Amino acid sequence: MSASSSGSSGSSGSSRHSGGGNDGAPPVSLGEATKVWLRVGVLSFGGPAGQIALMHRMLVDERGWLGERQFLNALNYCMLLPGPEAQQLATYAGWRLHGIRGGLIAGTLFVLPGAMVLLVLSTIYALYGQTGLVAGLFYGVKAAVLTVVVEALARIWRRMLHSAAGVVVAALAFAAIFFLQAPFPLIVVAAGVFGYGAGRWRPGLLGGKSGDPDPGPAVGEGISWRRMAMLIAVFGLLWLAPLAALALLAPDGGGVFLAEGLFFSKMAVVTFGGAYAVLAYVAQQAVETYGWLAPGEMLDGLGLAETTPGPLILVLQFVGFLAAFREPMGLSPLLAGGLGAALTLWVTFLPCFLWIFLGAPYVERIGRSRALSGALAAITAAVVGVILNLAVWFSLHVLFERVGEVRFGPARLLVPELASLDYVALAMSVAAALALVRFHFSLPGVLGTAALAGLAALISGLAP
Repeated sequence: MSASSSGSSGSSGSSRHSGGGNDGAPPVSLGEATKVWLRVGVLSFGGPAGQIALMHRMLVDERGWLGERQFLNALNYCMLLPGPEAQQLATYAGWRLHGIRGGLIAGTLFVLPGAMVLLVLSTIYALYGQTGLVAGLFYGVKAAVLTVVVEALARIWRRMLHSAAGVVVAALAFAAIFFLQAPFPLIVVAAGVFGYGAGRWRPGLLGGKSGDPDPGPAVGEGISWRRMAMLIAVFGLLWLAPLAALALLAPDGGGVFLAEGLFFSKMAVVTFGGAYAVLAYVAQQAVETYGWLAPGEMLDGLGLAETTPGPLILVLQFVGFLAAFREPMGLSPLLAGGLGAALTLWVTFLPCFLWIFLGAPYVERIGRSRALSGALAAITAAVVGVILNLAVWFSLHVLFERVGEVRFGPARLLVPELASLDYVALAMSVAAALALVRFHFSLPGVLGTAALAGLAALISGLAP
């Protein structure tokens, strides 16, 4: 697709079928593209790294729908946004081919298969999660998920921190959230502001490229202020309408449903860095503030999300389901859980489409901006620190049965009781690490094996 033809894709998804990312590429029908988006959604296991690699192979290497530079510019832009970057990248690719209609189809199909599977798993968990069989399965899954989180931390650390300043930002972010329990949104904003300034006045401080001079919109003419205002109004109304209806019409001022809608709407705006980065903050609020989950249940939810296709941020759907299931407000618990899951999905993913449709015509311009590249580098470094906090938090709750807390003024330190170390969970975590890192077994296979091992440990009496 030529640069000039794609700019009009910012319109309301006209029926024209543009070409691919390279000039002279054959036209792509909406039906053909839809089949590919469905295939991407069904096969999108392995977290954002695997999902991005899958899309690169299918869209750039095999079909040529996007050029290499277009793909990388779009990915850099998506990493600047709150929300799952892989889902937003799929939305951008759909927009590039068929405008807003194509973006809606691509982004929805990226999420829908995993959401349907996770709804079934959440139902099974809510009904049978405390029985011996399911408890044993999830005992093993938790140990394997710990390895996944630690491996993700190591991979991101190697790839994203390229300077001493980046390491300092990561360390400060870890200290702020682990010791001071600083809100994750505050950490992201502070890092972004610092990186923006560094990108403008000290290019290269954070180890990234300084970027080319800002060339203006590189894709078409962008979108007008009027159309931008229309997009914000339409998606804002769709986003907030369910919350307003709950507040006005539901008993008890909306109860748990309104609380979920407001909380996950806030998460949709601040979820920089994907599920791993935001999970510690969500767990803190869902467990300590709202009482929706027990500490170990967030690990269970992440384990379920790891076994399904789609973005890992689908773990929020699990939280939304359990919260409403346990506070059904006069409804059937299963119906309430389903409504809670649907509401969580709606407020979490609807903004992702808005971010793409507003910024897609300017993707190449943003990719070349020194200041925004600096902001991205600083936010990424802060995310590494937050993921380190997540890994420590998970480790303590998986490997020890009892974890205490010591206060030093405003600072908090989590202290495990060493005598409560779970040697079986430790052994399963080490085994999962060897399987994933040393022998490169598939993630679903490792999680399935860990689940069976956990069940065997419970039946034999080895598990606590």
